[in-house]
Order: sequence, then structure tokens, then C-alpha cells
Amino acid sequence: MKRPASERVGVLIVGAGPTGLTLAIDLARRGVVCHVVEAAERRTVNPRCNTTSARSMEIFRRLGLSGDIRRTGLPEDYPTSIQYRTSMRGEEIFRIDLPSAGEVLAGAGKDRWPTPEPQHRISQLFLEPVLERHAKSLPGLTLERGTRLTGLRQDEDQVEAVVESTAGTRVLHCDYVVGCDGAHSAVRRHLGIRYQGVDAIRKFVSTFVRSPELGRLAARDRAWTYWTYGRRPASIIAIDGRDLWLNHVAFDPGHDTEGEDPERLLREAVGGSVEHEVLGVVRWTGRRLVAERYHEGRVFLAGDAAHIWIPVGGFGMNAGIQDAATLAWMLAAVHHGWAPADLLTAYELERKPVGEQFARAVGRAARASLADVSPDIHLPGAEGTRARAELARRLAATEPHRYSPDGFSFGYHYAGSPLVIGGADQVAIDMGGYEQRAQAGFRLPHVWLDDTRSVLDVLGTDFTLLRTDTGIEVTAWTGAASELGIPLTVVDLPGLPPDRYPGPLLLVRPDQHVAWIGGADARPGELLRTATGRFVSQQR
Repeated sequence: MKRPASERVGVLIVGAGPTGLTLAIDLARRGVVCHVVEAAERRTVNPRCNTTSARSMEIFRRLGLSGDIRRTGLPEDYPTSIQYRTSMRGEEIFRIDLPSAGEVLAGAGKDRWPTPEPQHRISQLFLEPVLERHAKSLPGLTLERGTRLTGLRQDEDQVEAVVESTAGTRVLHCDYVVGCDGAHSAVRRHLGIRYQGVDAIRKFVSTFVRSPELGRLAARDRAWTYWTYGRRPASIIAIDGRDLWLNHVAFDPGHDTEGEDPERLLREAVGGSVEHEVLGVVRWTGRRLVAERYHEGRVFLAGDAAHIWIPVGGFGMNAGIQDAATLAWMLAAVHHGWAPADLLTAYELERKPVGEQFARAVGRAARASLADVSPDIHLPGAEGTRARAELARRLAATEPHRYSPDGFSFGYHYAGSPLVIGGADQVAIDMGGYEQRAQAGFRLPHVWLDDTRSVLDVLGTDFTLLRTDTGIEVTAWTGAASELGIPLTVVDLPGLPPDRYPGPLLLVRPDQHVAWIGGADARPGELLRTATGRFVSQQR
């Protein structure tokens, strides 16, 4: 029997969705050769996630992509507001007014932003082509569609991945493999890793339509999402701000959605018939599941391969982008030799607790948002007015954080990581909770340095020593970094507000999270060893 052809690969990424492409771009920009394989020959036509979070946009800003992404998706003048109505043609109950992409690009209200990059409403239909186009332009990054993983075997030195395409079967000898291949991950299956959690929170029927008439109806009072309350809660989402729309309808977890007619569901949400062409119907289950492990040896899981949950706020995709940002700098540090392989064990220690807390918080938010609504909201006269006012009060309590979930963007942390020094015990992550103050383990808070530059923009590619008191000598830091081979950039910003940056020295990691805060009495060598996982290696 003829043996399959073989070749050498640095990092093999299985899956070319937002998580896999972000990881590949980040690795390539850090000088790590990587190869992406994707089973699908063409991108999906399912809109899927329709929000890129503020933290994801910050990550894309670091990668030089945020401008292209923000100019893609909805038209720049299209508001990203949310309306709650009895039906799309019916009575308004509540609304959350949010700015358009054009207003964000113009900087309207930027002095109040906790970020240089507010969230952006963009369907994966439009996000993925931007990421793929950029990925293909980078040296050291190759992407191969129509290729699926069929086998995986590893030892201490490498991973052998068997892939199949129309060209035949090959064996890839890889330094590392990362499964970014979704909820039905072949990588996770080959590792024998299972999900843990709640297998069904809600069921959904999602109908993707082209309807110029729906666009004309929406133009009377434009919004990004229209929540409606017919027989059951539904949300009509603007995909391109003109003709493309997605209708999500929620059902109880035990409901058989196969008998639900998408045409009838759309009529109920709109409040009558509307001319349209159905482009796709997906019947799916919202879950709350996290993988029991995020890695085994030289193989890692990220994105939906590691965690799936009901898509409140789009945080399945966005958590995957955070996974990619964490894993990219760790793989690059090991690849370039300035951190030991033991550093990679911290990936699971940091990201799995975040995944578990996100899953619980998203489940709570979904239950609150999809709670039963009184049919009295459809009544005429005073009785209907009272019922709608009561629902509006409930929505005012549950919805604003859901649609501006700054706690998920800026409140997640690695305070308990072995790579973080001085991380304090923290309350559980929630959608709205975060402090705009530097803390060990958290993403460095944003502040504008001038009209265009954020403090996040001046950080180095790898580790950064941020000095707010230039009277403190840092030659011990640069000397220790040189001796250990750790790339360290010193940035002096003496004007930073002390209430937001409470320490004259801040050691910031390549993923923009704070590893340590302190002063002149620091021991730079010990701190740098800890932040790069060297103490873990020495203890073994």
C-alpha cells in the first residue's frame, strides 16, 4: 500500500472561522509559520453571530484590522439600536438607542468610551471575508479549503495530523495543532474530550430571508434588531441594512421545532405578510457546554470546539477570539524560545474559568430576556398600555447590559493564573460588571493619549513595562529581560491618571493583560520568569 505524502507544519489550525483566522493572523504577525485547513470548500451562508464585541475590536485594532471591519457590515449611517415591539408593525414597548458605525468612526462621544473600539454590528457573512482576505496576504500563513482532519496522533516531540482532500491523503508533522473547528470538532473527538454542562436551554428556528419590503418597513424607524412578542419571543435582525434579514424564534427546550413553519413564524413577528425569499432555515438548540479540558499535550481547543452556549450578545464567537489572542502569544513565545513549553499549560488555566463563567452568565441573561410575556401587551386601551409599561420596566432592567456587555469585554480576567503576580480574589464575571482601573490579570484599561492614540496603541508587540513615574530606574528590568531573552518594551507615560493606573510600574503581557503592578522594590528577574512560565518549568 502506498504511504500518504507527508510534510512539515509549524502550527496546524483546524477551522477557518473567526477563531481560527484570528489565531492564524496573530501567529503570522508574530513570525510563527502556520497552516489552516477548513473542511468546507466555501464559507457558510448562515449569518450566525452578528456582533463583534468591544474587546474583539480591540484585538482586531492590535492586528491592524478594526478599520476594515468597522467599515463592513451595516451601512455606516445605519443605527445599531434595539427595539421591542408587539410586532414589527405593532406597538413599540421599549428601545435602546445605540450609535451607527459612522458615528463611532467620527468619534461621537469618544471621551466617554471605556475603549478605543466600541462593539460593532457585523454578520459573520461579512466578517469572515475580511479576516480571510487579510490572512491570505500574510507571509508564513497558508489556508487550504476543502481539507478535513481524519486522524491525529502525538508524542512528546510532534503531532501527526492526517488530512484528506480531493488531492488525496497527507500526513502533516506539526509542532502544535489547534482545533478551531466548531461544536462538532474533529480535533476534540480525536482527543476524546467531552463537553460538560446543560445540553439544551432553548430551541430556535432561524430563517434567513431577502425582503426589500421588510427593508422598506424598517426604514420608517430603523433598528439593528426588532424584538417582537407574537405567540412567542422573536428577533428580526438587520444583516445588511437593506434586503437581508434574520428571524430568530425561541422555543422551550423540549419543543419539537420540526413542525414549526418558518413562513408563519415570520408573519407573526412582522405582524402580517411580507414579500420575501427564504435563503436558509436552521433549527438549532442553544446550549451551555464547556469542554472538560482545553488541551492535551501539543493539541489545543479554542472557540466553539472548547465552549458553546446560547448566543446572547454573540459571546460564543467573541470568547473564541479571546481564546485566540491568549493562545497566540503563548505559542509564539515558546516557538521563539523565550518561554518554556510549560507556559502553554496556562492557556487552559486562564481560558477555561472564563469560559465557564461566561456560560453561566449567558444562561442567566437568556432566561431573563426570554421569560414569559403577558399576552395583555396586545390588548387595546388602558389595559394594554399598562401591560406594555410593565414589560418595558422589566426590559429596562435586563436588556441594556445585554446589548452593551462591557463586563464581558473588560471584566474577564486571569487573576488566578500562575503567570500573574498579585492577582486578588474576584467576584464572578457578569455582563455589566468591570472596573476602569488597572488590576493584575485584567486587560489594561484604555485612556486616550491624544485624539487618535489609546494607551493600548503604544504597547509593545510582546511584553511592555509601562512606567508612569520616570524617576524609577528600569535598567534592572531591561538587563533581566536581555539575560532571559524576553522581548521587553519600556513605555514612559508619566501623565496617566493614578486612579486608573495605581502603580508607577505595570508589566503588561503581549495580550494586553496586566501581569504585575508595583514599584521600585520589584525583583525584575523573578517577575519576568513567573510571567513567562519559567518557575513552573523549574519546579518540575
